[in-house]
Amino acid sequence: MTLFLQALMNGLMTGALIAVPAVGFSAIFAVLRYPNFAIASYATIGAFAAWWANVVLGLPIIPALVIAFAIAGAVGVVAEESALSRLRGNGALIVAIASIALNLVLENIVRFIFGNDMRGYDLPLMRDMRFGDLRIGPQQLQSLALAVVIMAGMFAFLRYTRFGKAMRAVADNPDLARLKGIDPARIAIVTVFLGAGLTGVGGVLIGLDTSIDPLTGYRVLLSVFAAAVLGGLGSIPGAVVGALALGIAEELALIAVPATYRTAVGFIAILIMLTFRPRGILGERAV
Repeated sequence: MTLFLQALMNGLMTGALIAVPAVGFSAIFAVLRYPNFAIASYATIGAFAAWWANVVLGLPIIPALVIAFAIAGAVGVVAEESALSRLRGNGALIVAIASIALNLVLENIVRFIFGNDMRGYDLPLMRDMRFGDLRIGPQQLQSLALAVVIMAGMFAFLRYTRFGKAMRAVADNPDLARLKGIDPARIAIVTVFLGAGLTGVGGVLIGLDTSIDPLTGYRVLLSVFAAAVLGGLGSIPGAVVGALALGIAEELALIAVPATYRTAVGFIAILIMLTFRPRGILGERAV
């Protein structure tokens, strides 16, 4: 029973960390209507931007997260406007393939600048906290709290701000939104900035839990995509639900199978969901 509860708690932690980049991925898909696989490099760029701010400049983690959000968001907008936006007229599949190529280019730029070495953030060492037989790291709790605050802020932005409502209108029906005086092109730029920025913050949270290297984003890309598919492509609430479900499933799977097969859980989840419920748990494009 203790093993099950420990796996369940670890799964919630893992799911919360995956949920942040999954929300960014879903926001971009909902408005631009193509899967942007370059989010893996945005997560890596955010992780390294925060490392530079934290280790080189000596800033605490919260300001480093803000810098990671701004730099990853800016890189996402530049990449979108200089490379991907020109291909949108050719269909979602072409843009998705181009985003894979873009991801490789950005990852190698990070590798050229920072090298291949693994790096860690400048954090104080703390003992794990014990709750009976269950153990949890203080850094895990802090990352969980940061993820919850970030996602709550995103939901509040979408529900209560004028710009958030405009994003929801464009995601629902861009032609009708245009008739209401909303500029879909402007909304698309802001959405890419928010989505790439959130993905960059997600890369930082994942790096806080382990370490970072140029493949940090690539290693979680499948989990992020699987979470978005499970919840419903383009659905931000669905991305959160899908990420939590996937995180718990991956951790529970470790009870029965070796850790090397953990990634297979993401593939199996995608196959099962696409077979029996292609629209996902909460449906599509519910920004």
